[in-house]
Amino acid sequence: MAHIPAPSALPFSGLRLLLGLLLVLLCAAGPSQHEPAATQAPEAANAAAGNLTPGARLAYAELLKLRIEPARLLLLEEAKRAPASAGTLLVADCIDFTELMIRQDASRYEAVVAAQNRRLAALEKLREPGPLREFARAEIRLHQAAAQVTYQHEIQGAWSLRQAYQQMQAVVQRYPDFIPARKTLGMCQFMIGSVPEGYRWFLKLLGLPGSVAAGVQNLGLAAQKPNDFQPEARIILALVQETYFKKGEESARLVQQLAAQQPDNLLYSYLLLSLNKRLHRTDAALAAYRSRPTGPGYLSVPYLHHMAADLLLYQGQYAASTRANQQFLQDYPGTHYRKDAAFKLYLASWLSGDDKAAERYRQQINQGGRTVVEEDAYAQRFFEDRVPLNRTLTRARLQIDGGYYRPALATLRGFTAAGGLLRDRLEEPYRRARAYQGLGRLDSARLYYTRTIALAGKAPYYFGPQSALQMGYLCQAEGQLNMARLYFQKVLDSPKHEYKNSTDAKAKVALAGLPAAKVR
Repeated sequence: MAHIPAPSALPFSGLRLLLGLLLVLLCAAGPSQHEPAATQAPEAANAAAGNLTPGARLAYAELLKLRIEPARLLLLEEAKRAPASAGTLLVADCIDFTELMIRQDASRYEAVVAAQNRRLAALEKLREPGPLREFARAEIRLHQAAAQVTYQHEIQGAWSLRQAYQQMQAVVQRYPDFIPARKTLGMCQFMIGSVPEGYRWFLKLLGLPGSVAAGVQNLGLAAQKPNDFQPEARIILALVQETYFKKGEESARLVQQLAAQQPDNLLYSYLLLSLNKRLHRTDAALAAYRSRPTGPGYLSVPYLHHMAADLLLYQGQYAASTRANQQFLQDYPGTHYRKDAAFKLYLASWLSGDDKAAERYRQQINQGGRTVVEEDAYAQRFFEDRVPLNRTLTRARLQIDGGYYRPALATLRGFTAAGGLLRDRLEEPYRRARAYQGLGRLDSARLYYTRTIALAGKAPYYFGPQSALQMGYLCQAEGQLNMARLYFQKVLDSPKHEYKNSTDAKAKVALAGLPAAKVR
């Protein structure tokens, strides 16, 4: 289970946080997907081979379904047989860490870090053969780094990250055939390698080399080679490919298959909802939300309600969206996405004509939460700028986010640009471009993307850089690599805007994937 932390100056986008959340759940020693043999090997043989014991494997299988308490009960039984084994210590930490990072309950932080320190001390004393002990030590240290940064202990977190990364490198060097370490190291290499240039100095200072290519290679190895942890590696690789390499269809097929195989797995339902939302398939995403497993034993995941609120907003179901976001805010003890939820509550009220409620929710944006994730920063900027939104453009934006492209184009026909704000005059062609791209009318999409780029100049809005990013992808898909390179570089050269960190990261990964320019 690895969650990549960042320096305090490095905001995560919502996308990066989502990926981080999934990595929290997936980047650890996972349950075998093979049927157990009739005769189990003794614990020493399992440890020497780097395998979990059957009991620890069963506990982790429940954790992978987000069934926290059943996982703990199974691990208690296993601890009676092997209380100090590396596998038992690792899975125990996975359970605590997963609950901490998903619930975002700050009151649990000190207890979780203290338990991590006890497990690390026990692993130091353990004389267990094989790679699992060293792997567990690096994984738990990485968990600790993520927790420390998340809960604003950035200096400690940076040092823990350095230790964990170096320890995982050592595991790979000493045990090159131990595939699970490739999974975690590859994920670290990729995420560090995709950090925008403005923050590279910090990682270099820590001695943390990153490489997109090496990360994908290690992830691919862990995903392709049969091992107990192959399913987790397959999912992580699929998420990376969807997020940064535009391979959404492949990722969606894999997650759909997993969810169908395990309908009682809340994590797979979460993934299915999230991926369909990102692919603008609102109906499919809502179906995943409504059919998710519930009941005793499952971890409460309030963020599911926040995602559902967005989907309902896309459909124009404003009252239902309001209820879902109110439930999120009521159930969620954390600080992230609170401003974004208040902003979405504002939109639901404003678009439904309830100006009094809209103003109440607008004020709520400024009353709590942090601005670490880009969605929250966007909401805070909306509050502080006090520049009114355009109702037509806002409706069109929500329709496009939901995959309702033809209705969005119909909505945009009601937009009047004369005498309007520069922001609105930039947003209108950008929204048209996104709608046409969604419909597969790529010539029209290019026309409006280039129009947006030309009009944007150095304006501090995301429409120009996002247009350049999409033009880079379109040129890359058509083999126009030099043009693609120019557009991706244009993204990196753009001034600061609401989503610069995540947009720059995507452009950087895309540039790294292009062949070197020929020198003439």
